[in-house]
Amino acid sequence: MIGMMMMVKKVGSAHDYVEALYKSILFFEGQRSGKLPPTQRMTWRKDSGLRDGFEVGVDLVGGYYDAGDNVKFNFPMAFSMTMLAWSVLEFGWSMGPDKAHARDAIRWGTDYFLKATSHPGIVYAQVGDPHADHYCWQRPEDMDTPRTPYAVSSQLPGSEVSAEIAAALAASSLVFKSVDPAYSQTLLDRAKSVFEFADKYRGSYNITLGPWVCPFYCDFSGYEDELLWAAAWLFKATKSPSYLQYVVQNAHALSHSPYAANSAEFGWDVKNAGINVLLSKFLMKRGSSSLFLPDADWFVCTILPESPTKSVEYSAGGLMFKPGGSNMQHATTLSYLLLVYAKYLDNSNRTVQCGNNMFVPPQRLIQVARSQVDYILGSNPLNMSYMVGYGNKFPQKIHHRGSTLPSLDQHPGKLGCVDGTPYFESYSPNPNVLTGAIVGGPDIQDQYNDSRFHFTHSEPTTYINAPFVGVLAYFKSHPNPS
Repeated sequence: MIGMMMMVKKVGSAHDYVEALYKSILFFEGQRSGKLPPTQRMTWRKDSGLRDGFEVGVDLVGGYYDAGDNVKFNFPMAFSMTMLAWSVLEFGWSMGPDKAHARDAIRWGTDYFLKATSHPGIVYAQVGDPHADHYCWQRPEDMDTPRTPYAVSSQLPGSEVSAEIAAALAASSLVFKSVDPAYSQTLLDRAKSVFEFADKYRGSYNITLGPWVCPFYCDFSGYEDELLWAAAWLFKATKSPSYLQYVVQNAHALSHSPYAANSAEFGWDVKNAGINVLLSKFLMKRGSSSLFLPDADWFVCTILPESPTKSVEYSAGGLMFKPGGSNMQHATTLSYLLLVYAKYLDNSNRTVQCGNNMFVPPQRLIQVARSQVDYILGSNPLNMSYMVGYGNKFPQKIHHRGSTLPSLDQHPGKLGCVDGTPYFESYSPNPNVLTGAIVGGPDIQDQYNDSRFHFTHSEPTTYINAPFVGVLAYFKSHPNPS
């Protein structure tokens, strides 16, 4: 155990966190759907999805493609916006000129979510038939698969996707509060109404939209955590005690036991650890010892490699692993929570106790987060950066349609559904560099096969990058290990 602890601590400061931060935000421009603005910096991407929603009389143009496909899955998209907003709120002071680009990335998502929630009693959860889309290897600029809009309603509820959108809108309202008060208020007002809808008409979109959202983004953990997550963000945005009361009264959904299975989980599906960390700041200031603080401490104890209650695995090279595909989502989201909680602990002069005799200072949480950041950027057995376009060695054949296929500048003619297959099957590097994209990552033996065939390892997603923006912003201002 001591060997593992020392291995994870052994990190350098050779990485350019300033460059990595810039590129991690730039990545979102490569995922944009809709009419691209004149300020678009990733110029090989062009306009796409310009008639989304028109078949049902609703403007659903905009938003983001979640990964390497051309579907707009609003559940993970909303989580990505929540995490981008949280990154700016906690570490925006360190972003410098990149902060404006981060706000632009958030607004690209929130403008779309205002459209998706513009009709009372209806929340649009997805645009595009995923089965047809995944059959084709086609540029987003060319796609001719059905752009079917899928919605939840009072008769066909979807509390998880609605509540996550409410959380994204509430968190983002804080980002724009000082720079665009009117827009901030619009976001907050919509967050309140969407949360009320999600709570009043409870039910999972697995049931109402199952054939289209599953198996892609099924909600495996239930919708209760999203309701509490949204209420926690609304409490932070409004300071209204009613939202905190809602979380406390409904916390049984997360279980009162700090040993509950989901207390250490956080991502687009499970919000438990995020709720506990988010609320911990307020509770520490109040001197409260409510159940959220023990659960936040428990989360830390499941992550630290030397902890007697560790529940994650680490590769020999030091990368944390949890079950499921696209493992880098765990490394980035959990590292983000470690940094935020370390900040809260330090401000409150608290430590974390793991087991009977192990007391963990905030600095240790920062060390573990740094080990994950540096691994992703190239401090690993393969000396490979898992961020596209960063470093001298990075994935060249990522699982991403727009990156794999020649751009409109290079191939103005349309590429049909199966016209892209030869490009997918090619062993040549992708012609378009999706700068800043973080791929799913290596296996637990620290091996990475640079192949677009292995999508769980080679596909980037918005929810891998979003928390990493905040992590990189922190280390931009704290580049030297201590």
